[in-house]
Amino acid sequence: MYKIIDGKQLATQMRAEIAAMAAKFKEERGRQVGLAVILAGNDPASAIYVRNKIKACEETGIKSSAFYLPEDVTQAQLEELILRLAADITVDGILVQLPLPAHLNADRALKLIPTEKDVDGFSEENIGKLATNKECLVACTPNGVMKMLESQNISPRGKRAVVVGRSDIVGRPMALLLLNADATVTVCHSKTADLKAECLRADILVAAIGKPRFITADMVKEGAVVIDVGMDRDENGKLCGDVDFEHVKDKCSYITPVPGGVGPMTITMLMYNTCIAASRRG
Repeated sequence: MYKIIDGKQLATQMRAEIAAMAAKFKEERGRQVGLAVILAGNDPASAIYVRNKIKACEETGIKSSAFYLPEDVTQAQLEELILRLAADITVDGILVQLPLPAHLNADRALKLIPTEKDVDGFSEENIGKLATNKECLVACTPNGVMKMLESQNISPRGKRAVVVGRSDIVGRPMALLLLNADATVTVCHSKTADLKAECLRADILVAAIGKPRFITADMVKEGAVVIDVGMDRDENGKLCGDVDFEHVKDKCSYITPVPGGVGPMTITMLMYNTCIAASRRG
């Protein structure tokens, strides 16, 4: 019988802990933990994400500052704002909501965020520290997955973990976290010769490819832990994940649903990273 890992419930529990961290920081340092969020352009999905992040800040006692830039904002204007926030001692974390409008260079802009304020965990320095198992700010979604495993006392140590997807935001940092937790890790992608065979070897299978219901029951080993990072729409416009949940669930020991699985943990881990960044900055 499978067990669902409820990300929504865990996120609620963690947000209470984060609120306590933020309150303690305010009491000790005389100011609130501060997060600056930059949204450039008119992408409707990005606007929803930013709204949810600001709401999460309110819930956890973090001071949020949102900067809404027009679609035609110049690279120089964006960079000037980032540099100003980088120098602001009341700002502990800086987040640039992606994607940026096509005429802007995201890499150039993101490189201006100081490593210690990179609460998304995307900087080359933070990824490098993760790769060498040093203390760093970790990308929010994969870090949330590790918290979900921990909540169920699922240790990756000695287990075979397979990550399907190699994006810089999820797949690569996910693989590094599992490796740091002593799993034997395989990363699969579009050039993998026999994806099904690789997946069938997994004790822990993480799907992060953005293809609706791509992972089917015949790709999953009996008793595997299946983590679905996907957030997709099926042919009927219904929200679903990368895993064919209905057909896969009965083969699993644990599985995450979509919605209500990994999704709620991502913004929660952003709040967590912001509190960690604040405490490390002093």
